[in-house]
Amino acid sequence: MSFPQRRLRRLRRTPALRRLVAETRLGVDDLVAPLFVREGITEPQPIASLPGVVQHSRDSLRKEVAELRGLGVGAVILFGVPERKDAEGSGASDPDGVVQVALRDLRDDVGDDLVLLADLCLDEYTDHGHCGLLTAAGEVDNDATLDRYAEVALAQADAGADVVAPSGMMDGQVRAIRGALDEAGHDHVAILAYAAKYASALYGPFRDAVDVTIAGGGDRRGYQQDPGNWREALEEIREDVGEGADMVMVKPALAYLDVIARARAEVGVPLAAYHVSGEYAMLKAAAERGWIDGPAVALEHLLAIKRAGADLILTYLTREIAEQLA
Repeated sequence: MSFPQRRLRRLRRTPALRRLVAETRLGVDDLVAPLFVREGITEPQPIASLPGVVQHSRDSLRKEVAELRGLGVGAVILFGVPERKDAEGSGASDPDGVVQVALRDLRDDVGDDLVLLADLCLDEYTDHGHCGLLTAAGEVDNDATLDRYAEVALAQADAGADVVAPSGMMDGQVRAIRGALDEAGHDHVAILAYAAKYASALYGPFRDAVDVTIAGGGDRRGYQQDPGNWREALEEIREDVGEGADMVMVKPALAYLDVIARARAEVGVPLAAYHVSGEYAMLKAAAERGWIDGPAVALEHLLAIKRAGADLILTYLTREIAEQLA
């Protein structure tokens, strides 16, 4: 006698059967590689809290992108580490700033064969470590920051970015950036909005990577999303889409799979999720100690993010997953 439930188990019997009926598939086209480029170095510099990840020199970045392209990776996002920082984050919009120089290099190398995204924020470039300009009282000035974001967007677009990705969680940032881009004739440049960026404790290794310390031991809870709220996150996402975002992001990913799923049900634009530095570092630390099978858990993590509804995943695992899938 055949039990009805055996129908499910029969389709799990072999790897080929499991592949045939898989509901969710992870491919190299789903991945975006976050890359750090540091001004004033000639050799890549390892990041201790992100094993296997480096701050690239201008030349090593070009080599890495060429190799990623050879593995079938279709997109990278750049983060800059300048030699000098100031209160206005002037390096973020300098035509000769580290990211703008890198974008021009890569555009010359890859043409339109690879999508170039640029993180659009000020924290890597400010001496106080906040994502915007500060008032005399030391608070983030939302409206003044919007003007700076518009300037950064234009510099990145001029340098060859296909997509600018505002990550500062300023109110009205998408509208300000879209207006500036369109007015300057960059209406073809897309916006990936960090629409639901949570004030997470999982960003520590990233701050190591970009040499950011928030002044006075402060934090960003006043402008980033409260980890306990999902309805508020959907409001943020709706606002960014309404202001002209072409894509939206939930960040971090694994602890916010419910938000990714709710966002997927809410909006029709492409949905990104950022598998952040802390998520990557925890995986690597446990694998180094032999507590988990690192490659297997890495695939499982990314598959879960895709299953929750993400169309694209920003992850430091991009290269090794691409090598596994090749």
